[in-house]
Amino acid sequence: MERITIDVVSDVVCPWCYLGKARLELAIAEVQDEIGVDINWRPYRLNPDYPPEGVDQKKALEQKLGGAERVAQAHKMLTDFGRDVGINFDFEAIKVGPNTLDAHRLIHWAMVEDREKQDRVVNALFKANFEEGRNLGNHAVLLDIAEQAGLDRAVIASLLASDADRDLVIAEIEAAQKMGVTGVPFFIFDQQYAASGAQTPDVLAGALRDIAKAKAEARAGMN
Repeated sequence: MERITIDVVSDVVCPWCYLGKARLELAIAEVQDEIGVDINWRPYRLNPDYPPEGVDQKKALEQKLGGAERVAQAHKMLTDFGRDVGINFDFEAIKVGPNTLDAHRLIHWAMVEDREKQDRVVNALFKANFEEGRNLGNHAVLLDIAEQAGLDRAVIASLLASDADRDLVIAEIEAAQKMGVTGVPFFIFDQQYAASGAQTPDVLAGALRDIAKAKAEARAGMN
């Protein structure tokens, strides 16, 4: 069985990234008998200039998208797409647009332990923001998520209170931008193939099959 590593560059306040995660999981389920997939979650910040306490989400979105009507249209489309993959978007519940640097630090610390914990943390962050309207800039929220994912609450609390890995996360985001990532989600397969945007499950499954086939052929050519 071929194994493929996917680096997913994403931000936990990006609805398309949440959608992309759900669609990727459907694609992986489709090919799981033939291909093994390992996922690494990589940081990106849509709003690096937000203050630590966050901003008024409604106001910020209306400024960004050009008014309440545009926001309503985008939310309706995303809600419909979300329903197809089991996401219950509740955009009305989101009051604070957070600075996500600490959430990305938490994702990094989860990955230091193992991929499964990282995936649990990423999933819980998306759900907390988009389905429960919880503020991802709030350390109490991050600590609850960390603990539920199997991380040590006290250890994470002391890390969050420090500047640990802040520069590392920012450097990783800058590296992605230098590589040409200007929007998320951005999928990098085996560090050599890339796909941008929340692709549909069939497109992602097709990409996984094509890459697995190319890897098998390359190996056969070496023998």
